[in-house]
Amino acid sequence: MGGEERNNTQASVHGPQMTTEPPEQTVPKDTMATTKQETIEGEPAPEAPAEVALEERIAALEAELAKAQGQVEEYLDQWRRTAAEFANYRKRQEREQAEFIRQANAALIIKLLPVLDDFALAFEHIPEEEANHSWVEGFTLIYRKLQAILEQEGVTPIETVGQPFDPTLHEAVTHEESDEVASGHIIAEVRKGYRLGDRVLRPAMVRVAR
Repeated sequence: MGGEERNNTQASVHGPQMTTEPPEQTVPKDTMATTKQETIEGEPAPEAPAEVALEERIAALEAELAKAQGQVEEYLDQWRRTAAEFANYRKRQEREQAEFIRQANAALIIKLLPVLDDFALAFEHIPEEEANHSWVEGFTLIYRKLQAILEQEGVTPIETVGQPFDPTLHEAVTHEESDEVASGHIIAEVRKGYRLGDRVLRPAMVRVAR
């Protein structure tokens, strides 16, 4: 084999080895420009689309949460107002019902007062020979029971004899000269008066000294 053949043989051997080497990677011109620009200016790289979408989603959820919290506060405030109005309504109803019962009781008691007057007048005029009879004792028990019932309802008699005359509690029948009672004070009681709590059911009829 001559020299020329040996060179051809080496060329044929080394030729395929050179073609199997990987080709050089080419960098896009835009990427190169961006990288070069970041390196020069020091600005951060733009966010990826997925990150931008996530931030937008978080912002939307925060807005919805704030709106829901506002509605909760609004509903809670309305509930509080409604509860307060209902409590006031219930208290007003209870007061009105109590006042209605009190008025009804007062009306009934006022109708019973003449019965008490009749009992008292009858006992004042019982003959002495009849005072110890059983029927007198029976009527006395009925009278006391009626007085006890009225006391349980809050009915109290108005004080009269020896008390200063009070036009809100007493009704003057006469004004008389008196050596025993000071002027303006009550000498005697003509008809008993009653109060129900602070309310005067009936003023007492009295004789007043002048």
